[in-house]
Amino acid sequence: MLTFEVLTTQGQARRGRMTLNHGVVETPIFMPVGTYGTVKGVMPSALEDMGAQIILGNTFHLWMRPGLDVLEQFGGLHRFERWNKPILTDSGGFQVWSLGNSDGSGRKISEEGVKFSSPVNGDKLFMTPEVSMQIQRTLNSDIVMQFDECTPYDTAGHITTEDEARRSMALSARWARRCVDEFARGENLNALFGIVQGGMFESLRDESLASLVELDLPGYAIGGLSVGEPKEDMLRVLHHTAPKLPAHKPRYLMGVGTPEDLVEGVSAGIDMFDCVMPTRNARNGHLFTRFGDLRLRNSRYKSDEGPIDPTCSCQACAGGFSRAYLHHLERCGEMLAPMLASIHNLHYYLNLMREIRDALDAGRFDAFVAQFKADRARGV
Repeated sequence: MLTFEVLTTQGQARRGRMTLNHGVVETPIFMPVGTYGTVKGVMPSALEDMGAQIILGNTFHLWMRPGLDVLEQFGGLHRFERWNKPILTDSGGFQVWSLGNSDGSGRKISEEGVKFSSPVNGDKLFMTPEVSMQIQRTLNSDIVMQFDECTPYDTAGHITTEDEARRSMALSARWARRCVDEFARGENLNALFGIVQGGMFESLRDESLASLVELDLPGYAIGGLSVGEPKEDMLRVLHHTAPKLPAHKPRYLMGVGTPEDLVEGVSAGIDMFDCVMPTRNARNGHLFTRFGDLRLRNSRYKSDEGPIDPTCSCQACAGGFSRAYLHHLERCGEMLAPMLASIHNLHYYLNLMREIRDALDAGRFDAFVAQFKADRARGV
């Protein structure tokens, strides 16, 4: 079940509300990524405290471990990972794509699906649109993503041509129809989203979207961005595609990105975002703040008594942990460093989206964007 309403707009930016089987999600929203059924280093209660409304799980990795027998025993991901709010699961397509070597070896793509070796134990596996739908039904995710082929930007130094991107996009479109059929066959009560592909070619993006709109899906995503292309190409495709997605359905930009990307995406009409960047960067001492990015391992923070961000109310900043202390933990390899850094980065992302929603509610989104850019440019 999914219902969605647009509450207000300012330019292309939208303020909405999405109701799913496990709760209500206020949009625009950022969704923390929990690949193996957990957002690394962060307790579910901490995610709730910082305002997470919906999180992600990874179909492919959960299929590998712990396996469908265990997840079926628990009735899906919610009870298994102790998260009672909505969950979105990706289809596994991106992970299958990334398993191959740069030249595409290591997997075999056909009309039926993708054959590959398990990265866990080497077993020969076959992922198809039908299998992806069956796995996601077992996961009981509120939002299910279609199985697609992620069109690469660059393969072994070769830039994907329009013909290559067309073949990939058309395959994903045919797989989408098979996903719809299997989704309905399994009497899945959750919501299935389609994924617009087409590489860096606007005309192919239009073709992909047209084929998906025919299926009248509950929501639509833009895939195949932030896969190695220059930033200007990503923004070009984003601003071309996002406003064309059905206005009465939620719009999701997959795997993007920086705080600037999120603000840019909202400006283009996107409602939902996810990215591993907040937690992955945190584990490498890279923190996001209102006033730019901070590299904890830099020696300049060795004796800095200030918080990560004086305007932040996360457990790390409001808890009184200094930059000097976090720098020390980083240098010593203590696990508390990435835990506190992850909490801070996720809090920053979720609070950024909260401020965006507030600005849209108040009709001052343009002013917010101007202030956001000025603050981020100021530097820490």
